[in-house]
Amino acid sequence: MARTPIAQMSFTKVYPLLVQKAERRGRTREEVDTVTCWLTGYDRDGLARQLERNLTYQEFFDEAPAMNPNRALIRGKICGVDIAAIEDPVEQDARYLDKLVDELARGRAMETILRA
Repeated sequence: MARTPIAQMSFTKVYPLLVQKAERRGRTREEVDTVTCWLTGYDRDGLARQLERNLTYQEFFDEAPAMNPNRALIRGKICGVDIAAIEDPVEQDARYLDKLVDELARGRAMETILRA
């Protein structure tokens, strides 16, 4: 079975899984929304509107108001892959978001997660 490229995956279907990952560890959807808005520049209403649509990751990131330039400060590995080594910008942004949610789920302080 061929692997679906992240850019073509449904962001609308994956986002609830990111929320579940955080909630299993005692964090909230609001916190997941906060890190998502920090990364993409969406406000909460804009994020909610995007989640109502059946968007792919490509569309979600292409329509983002302002990708945070500090996202390059996010380091580490997701699924055994070094985020900095990912060449596809959509896949890299998706992995940045996944890493932010992982940090949230691990109990890190929001100020640290948002590279403040």
